[in-house]
Amino acid sequence: MGEQQHYRICPICEATCGLKITTDGRKVTAIRGNDEDVFSEGYLCTKGVALQDLDADPDRLRTPMIREGETWREATWDEAFEEIERRLLPIIQEHGKNALGAYLGNPGAHNTGLALYNSALLRTLGTRNLFSASTVDQRPKELTSAALFGSGLSMAIPDIDRCQYMLILGANPLESNGSLMTAPNFAGRLKSIQSRGGRFVVIDPKRTKTARLADEHRYIRPGTDAYFLFAIVHTLLDEGLADPGRLTEFAQGAEDIEGLAHDFSPETVADLCGIEAPEIRRIARELAQAESAAVYARIGTCTQEFGTLASWLPDIIHYLTGNLDREGGAMFTLPAHGPANTKGEPGIGRGLRESRHGSRVRNLKEIFGELPVACMSEEIDTPGEGQIRALITIAGNPVLSTPNGKRLDAALASLEFMISMDIYLNETTRHAHVILPGLSPLETVHYDMAFEALSVRNCARFSPAVFEKPDNMPYEWETVLRLTALLSGLGSKPDIPPLDDMYIMNLISRESRHENSPIHGRDPAEILQELAPRRGPERVLDLMVRTGPYGEGFGKNTDGLTLDKLEANPNGIDFGPLESRIPEMLRTASGKIELTPDCIVQDVARLKAGLSGSTDGLLLIGRRHLRSNNSWMHNLPKLVSGKPRCTLQMHPDDASSLGLNDGSTATITSKVGEITAPVELCDDMMPGVVSLPHGWGHGEPGVRMSVAADHAGVNTNLLTDENQIDIPSGNSVMCGIPVNVSRAEALAEDAMMAK
Repeated sequence: MGEQQHYRICPICEATCGLKITTDGRKVTAIRGNDEDVFSEGYLCTKGVALQDLDADPDRLRTPMIREGETWREATWDEAFEEIERRLLPIIQEHGKNALGAYLGNPGAHNTGLALYNSALLRTLGTRNLFSASTVDQRPKELTSAALFGSGLSMAIPDIDRCQYMLILGANPLESNGSLMTAPNFAGRLKSIQSRGGRFVVIDPKRTKTARLADEHRYIRPGTDAYFLFAIVHTLLDEGLADPGRLTEFAQGAEDIEGLAHDFSPETVADLCGIEAPEIRRIARELAQAESAAVYARIGTCTQEFGTLASWLPDIIHYLTGNLDREGGAMFTLPAHGPANTKGEPGIGRGLRESRHGSRVRNLKEIFGELPVACMSEEIDTPGEGQIRALITIAGNPVLSTPNGKRLDAALASLEFMISMDIYLNETTRHAHVILPGLSPLETVHYDMAFEALSVRNCARFSPAVFEKPDNMPYEWETVLRLTALLSGLGSKPDIPPLDDMYIMNLISRESRHENSPIHGRDPAEILQELAPRRGPERVLDLMVRTGPYGEGFGKNTDGLTLDKLEANPNGIDFGPLESRIPEMLRTASGKIELTPDCIVQDVARLKAGLSGSTDGLLLIGRRHLRSNNSWMHNLPKLVSGKPRCTLQMHPDDASSLGLNDGSTATITSKVGEITAPVELCDDMMPGVVSLPHGWGHGEPGVRMSVAADHAGVNTNLLTDENQIDIPSGNSVMCGIPVNVSRAEALAEDAMMAK
C-alpha cells in the first residue's frame, strides 16, 4: 500500500490538536502536529504522539472477555451477549430496573460514537442509578452555568486571545492543556497576553508550571477559593467598581449580590485564605480597571468543599466588571453542531431542572439525570429495596478515579453481575463478568462535540478513520445499540441497521418540531433520505451540522455547512473569534441571566459558617502532568517514561519537621485510608500543603496492563472520603483533604517495638 498521510484531531485531551499521521499499511510510522490546522496551528503534546502506542498496545483488548470464577476466556460477540442475556435480565426481572446501575467514564466524551449513542442506552435502562466522572470533576461548573444561563454547557469561556488581564485559580493549563476551555497551545496564548501588554495572575497552593510563567503568583490555602472570590466581589461593590454595562437589562438578582458578599471582606477572609487583604483588593481593582479581563477557575475550584460557590463567583465577577459576553472577557462559543443553547426560541427556555429524585441511602440529589458518584459504593453494598445488584461501566475506571476506592473496589466484587465496555482489563473492569472491548481511536471517525462547545474560537473539524476496523469488531455505537436492544426485550442478536434508523428518525422528528429549525415541519422520512448513504455517527453528525448555526439547512442555505464540506476540509473550517451571544443564547425560564438562584445562594450560609475554620494541619491536593490524562493513559511507554511522577511533593520545611528527606517513604493517613509514597521535596509547594497526582495505583491482582504495572504508583483516592461532597452539586471533595504524614520507617520500628 505504501506510505500515506492522514489528518486527525487528537482525541485524548481537551486541547483537540490537529495531527498529521503517516502510515505504512496498518502501521503508524509518524505523528506530527498539523501546521495547517485552523485551530491548533501545529501545536502538539506528547499525548498526541502516544496515539501510536495506544493503537499498537498489545494489552488492549481486541475480543470480548467472559470471566469464569477467577479466570478469563476470550469469547465471540454472540457468546458475550448471550451471557449478558442469561445473567442480567433475570436480575432486572426479579428486582426491578433500579437494581441496575451505570457509570460513564471520562474517555466516553472523547469517543464520538459513545457520545452520540449512549443516551439511547441510558433511556432504555430506566434506572435512577446513573453515575459519571462528572461528579469528581466539573459538576459545579455545569450546575452554575445551567442556573445562570439555562444550560449545563453554556459556560462562559475566557476569550484568551483578546484578553488583557486573566486571573487563574485551581488550574494548571500548561500541564492539563486546558480543561472546560478548549485552547491548543495554552502557553503560547498566555504569552500573547503578556506580549500585547496584558497580565495574567495565578492563585494556587503550588507554584506550578503555569504560575512560573505568570506575571504574579499568590499562594492560597486549599479549599478557600470561594472566600477569596467573594472578597473580590465585596471589594468591587464596596469601592464602587461595579459596572455591568449593557447586561443590566438582561439580568435579575443583581440587587442581592451585595448582601451576600457583605460578610466576606478581604480583611475577614485574609487569614483563612493566606492572601493579605491589600493584595485581594488590588487584584479586584485590576480586574475592574483592565481593558478586558477574565477569571479562569477549574478543577481545583470544582473539587473542593465549596465547589459550586467557587464556580459561580467567577461569573458574578465577570458580570460586575462588565466582562461577561464581552470581547476579551468571558464569552459563549457558537458550535457548529448546534447544542442546547442554539435550539428552541432564542433567549428563553426551561432552565435548570430541580432534582427529581434522591439516592436511596443518603438521599443525595440527582442533577442532570445523575446521582453523585460519591454514593455509588453505598448503593451497591447497602442491602434493601433498590440496591444495585448489577452494573454497567462504560470507558471508566472509578476504582482509581472516585472517592474511597477501597470501599468501591470491595463493592464491585460483591455485584451479582457486571458488564464493562472498555479497551483494558484494569482495576475496575477486573470485577466485570463480561468485557466488551472498543476499537483503536484510529479506527473510528472523530468530531469533538463537547470540546467545540467550550472552545476559545468558533471552528469545526471532522476526522475520518485512519484505519479500517477489524471485521470481527463492531463499532462502539453498534455495541451500545445491541445492549439497548437486549434490554428492550429484542434478544441478544438484533438487526442493528433498523435500530440505527429508529434512532436517527427520533432525532430528526425532534429537530423538526423546533419552530426555529430549518427543517421545521419537514417530513422526517424525506430528511432521512437526504442523509443517505451515511449511517451511524456520521449520519447523526451530518444532521446536526446541517441544522446547526452555520448549516446548509437541507436546502435553505446552499453555501452552509455539511459533513461533506467538513470532510473536504481536513484542516478544519474557521468561523472566527467568539462573538456576543446574550440574550439569544439564554435558555432560562425568566429569559434573564439568573444571577442569584436559590440552589446556589442557599449555600452561602455554609460558607459563612466556615469563616472560623482552623488553618492548622496538612492539606492534600492533586496535581496535573502533561503526560497523564487521569487514569487511562498509563499503559503507554511514551507517557510513563522518565523519573517516577507519583510522589508526595511537600515543602522542605514541612518535611524537615517530620524527619523526612527527599526519597524517604512517607505514610499518608486520612479519615478513610492510608497509603505510602516516596517523598519529593519541592520548594514550589505552599508550606502546610502536600500533593499527590490523581489516577495512579495500578498493578492490582487480575489487571492486565503490563506497562502501568511497572509504573504503578499509589491511588490517592484511597484517602478521599465519599461522605465529603460539595452540597449543591454533589461533587466529591478531592482537594484540600486533611492528612497526617509520617515517616514510614518510623512506623515500622514502632510496630516492631510493640511486639
